[in-house]
Amino acid sequence: MKKFALLIYIISIQSFGQIYVGASTPVYVKNQVLYVGQTINLAANSNLYLRNLSQLVQGTTGTSTNVGTGIVSIYQEGSSDNFDYNYWCSPVGINVAATGNQNFGITMLNRPTTSTASTAATILPLANLDGIANPLSIASRWIYKLTNANSYSQWVQVGTTTTLAPGEGFTMKGTSGSDAVDPEGTGIVNNPGGTGAQRYDFRGKPNDGNITVTVGANNSSTLTGNPYPSALHLNAFLLDPLNNACTGIAYFWEQDKTINSHLIAAYRGGYATYSPGTLGSNGIYVPATFNSYKGDGSLNNVGTSSGLMRQRKYAPIGQGFVIKGAANGTVTFRNSYRIFYKEGEGLSQFEKPAKDKTTAKSEETVKAEGTEASNDIPHIRINAIINNEFTRQLALAFLPEATDAFDRGLDAVSMDNFPNDTFFLMEGKNYVIQGTNFDVTKQIPLTVKAAASTTLKFYIPEVINFDPTQNVFLYDAADASFHNIKTGNYEVTIPQGVYPDRFKITFTDKTLGTNEETKTNFFIIQDNSNRLLKASNPDFIAFKSFYLYDIAGKMVRSKENLGAEENYSFSTSGLSSGVYIATFITVDNEKITQKVIISNAGN
Repeated sequence: MKKFALLIYIISIQSFGQIYVGASTPVYVKNQVLYVGQTINLAANSNLYLRNLSQLVQGTTGTSTNVGTGIVSIYQEGSSDNFDYNYWCSPVGINVAATGNQNFGITMLNRPTTSTASTAATILPLANLDGIANPLSIASRWIYKLTNANSYSQWVQVGTTTTLAPGEGFTMKGTSGSDAVDPEGTGIVNNPGGTGAQRYDFRGKPNDGNITVTVGANNSSTLTGNPYPSALHLNAFLLDPLNNACTGIAYFWEQDKTINSHLIAAYRGGYATYSPGTLGSNGIYVPATFNSYKGDGSLNNVGTSSGLMRQRKYAPIGQGFVIKGAANGTVTFRNSYRIFYKEGEGLSQFEKPAKDKTTAKSEETVKAEGTEASNDIPHIRINAIINNEFTRQLALAFLPEATDAFDRGLDAVSMDNFPNDTFFLMEGKNYVIQGTNFDVTKQIPLTVKAAASTTLKFYIPEVINFDPTQNVFLYDAADASFHNIKTGNYEVTIPQGVYPDRFKITFTDKTLGTNEETKTNFFIIQDNSNRLLKASNPDFIAFKSFYLYDIAGKMVRSKENLGAEENYSFSTSGLSSGVYIATFITVDNEKITQKVIISNAGN
């Protein structure tokens, strides 16, 4: 094995085939990525410090060959409130001499005192309810795991044991009090108190290589997470066909942080839903609708306010999440999913109070990611305020490859079962995210159920990367009425029952039409030889805007303030070959729309 003795500081991106870290040559990586192609050999009493958002990425294929009894040390922060759960997944395991990944337990967590020194956290016995910031004391009572579960009773208490296998997630509550130590000298202390965050120092052998997690059929739930000391490309993990034993959706626990109680009956929380959609997209995130709970842990079925919007494309170090099984089998985390992406840069957020961690992105990240906004999946968000008590949010996504049946990694089943609710119904299951290919003539059923007379108010709070001129209606079959929920809201009271066919999302109004007019003296053509979209306007109609959309409804070209010209010309160079929709808006808000076929051979 080739060995490297490194200097104390690594201050630029470094890449090594293998690394040997000796007791007298500690490695300190500051604000960078350390890439190791194969094995890390950590000699006895050796230390590899990852600081200031540094990360370790490895290129091993197959099983980890990391070896040695030295340690890697890496920070992550969770909630500072000792009543709130975070879901975790450790990036390290026990530092034993044996090769490969090892188990983890909370006895391996530490309180940083300097940039290199830490003291072991105090692990409180099961009788203690409250964690403490200084000295760092963790309440072992709240350490649980979940595997192939369909009910609350299947949570397994881990407590003080070191039995969490690599890739197994766990729950842990935060701490009370504060800790003013600033080990990295960045102005960020271990715990500022209040709504801040609690820093933990994970110390052990770095996880590496293939890490396999068991899942079960029938949408059983398993708590897992990012098992590496680097960011995880969550889309790559969820969408990999090799991982089709899961549904391709990740769920993130959110909790109402205004409730300060350890009693289950006082909890208000729920699961936010993340759908990756496509590998390069930013995915779709629907925040939690909070449940309340009974004393035995079963749902009380009273929703409250929704959680926060977060970005999930890249799971940060330590982030735990729940996946659902589509079949009995396994899913595998691989080094090919690892990426150097700093938390807080826009697409990676741990579940804790937000704070500014923004730093300059690495050149590799920018190249890999492209323009973030342009990677948004075209979709609309639909809110339903139920009895003025809580808001259920749904998302309707538009992708050309989506079907009207279940699409893995796009359609997301609900984690809730409220007595009064609304959802997309497919194959007998309730969905909070549904994907489809856009067609202006489509009618998409929206199921509503009510345990008693219920009032609902529907509206669209946000349209993302989708035709801004496209109307969206809610059709109510009870009186054959259409309601534009994009420009207003529709409030209706329904009697007890389940209504799978009464309400539909539509894109045309059969009374008002789509406010489109056919202008016989306005002609749109695609000149593929010159890669231009041209329009002839002999009547000099005054136009205010032009938009060109792909078949998924994503805007790819636009121009404002067109005026009244006899001819218009727009470049289509660089666009992929396919069907597009050209839309011209007059100053009177009339819309002229025509499909065009763009053929850019060689692009």
